[in-house]
This record gives sequence, structure tokens and C-alpha cells, in this order.
Amino acid sequence: MSLPRWYAVAGPAYLATLLAVDTQVGLHGQLVLGGATWLLLLAALRPLPALARAQALAVVVFATAGEVTGSLVWGVYRYRLHDLPLFIPPAHGLVYLSGLALVRVVRTRWLVAAAAVGSIGWGIAGLTVLPRLDVAGAIGVPLLVVFLWRSRSRAVYAGVFLVVAALELYGTSIGTWRWAVELPGLGIPDGNPPSGVAAGYVWFDVMALLFAPRLLAAVQRTWQLRRRLVPGIGQA
Repeated sequence: MSLPRWYAVAGPAYLATLLAVDTQVGLHGQLVLGGATWLLLLAALRPLPALARAQALAVVVFATAGEVTGSLVWGVYRYRLHDLPLFIPPAHGLVYLSGLALVRVVRTRWLVAAAAVGSIGWGIAGLTVLPRLDVAGAIGVPLLVVFLWRSRSRAVYAGVFLVVAALELYGTSIGTWRWAVELPGLGIPDGNPPSGVAAGYVWFDVMALLFAPRLLAAVQRTWQLRRRLVPGIGQA
């Protein structure tokens, strides 16, 4: 799939700046950041193939559902203002596009190797040397390793993992969000961030890759049906 290579750098750079600015503003400032991020996502999607657009938007939908569940309902992590910032949903789309573009920049073998070594090393460190015991994160690492080993989309998962891991480490270090010491209701020790968080993000990608082609096909069928029912539609 053809994506501009510079997305691999521009996306993370914008997101890092966004998170830094967020630490300096209140609710109204977050609304402005949210509007700007939505506009940027739409602009980034415009030159892309239809399938890439559908995948990125599907990631936004599934990731937003995960954010509501994990943050607002379960309380596994909390954002600085204890809300769900408006810029978070479109930011997930930018993360996906950044990971997808990274596949064009780095060879698949090296990308997958970096993700595998990074996730396994992080998981082991969370059980041994990191300041906070990270059992919950370590549980998620094998899931990512399986996807990196068996999936035909391993390069995409590896690229997204590397982007997510970098942003998680950065976002928690500057206080944009913070993970609970233990999983609420379960008492399982969790890291800040947990090593398995990027592995959990793989599920958003899996769902996007699974449903985006079906969604795109349904839209195309609907458009074709409208053209048959309404003569002249779609013609200049």
C-alpha cells in the first residue's frame, strides 16, 4: 500500500508536540488541540488509497471504544484532566498511519526483529529491574510475539508497536496520562506504562485490517446501488 514515507516521521513528531502542549492547557485548550488533530488526520487521509483510509478510520473507532472502556469505565489509566481528550481518537489514526509508513522506510525483517526484541526485553525488565512491577504488561507481550511470528501483517504490527511504545514512554514521562499501579478489581501489578500496552494496541489493528475491506466493499455496493436508482448521480 502506497503511503508517503515522511508520514513515519511527521506523525510521531506532531503527536509528541501535541502531548507536550496538552500538559500546558486546560479543557478549552484540549478542544482546540482536538479540532486541529481531526483536521490533520483528514488532511493526511486525503491523498491515500481508499483502503488505507478505511483502515485508519476503523482504528479510530475501535481504539476509541478501547479508550472509553479502559480509561473512563475501568480506570486502568487516567488522562491528566480525568477525561478523554478530543484529540485522542484522531491521534490513534495518525499512529496507525505512522506505523504503516514505517513499513516503507525499514525492511520488514529489521522492523519485526526490533519489535520482538523490544517487547520481550521490556516485558522481562518489568518483572525484574524496573521500579514498578509489571505483571499485567508481561502477560500481553506473548500476544504480540505470536502476531509478529505468524501474521502476514507482521510488518504493520511491528511498525505500530514501535510508534506506540515510543509515545507511551513519552506521554507517561511528561504526565499526559498515568497507568494505575494495579488493574482495578484484579489486583495485578501494572507498569507505567505497561510493557504489553503496545501489544494490546495490535487488536485495534487486527480489527481494522479485518473489517476495513468489508466496510469499503459495503460503501462501494451502496454507491453503485444509488447510481442505478438515481440516474446521473456521480456524473459530471
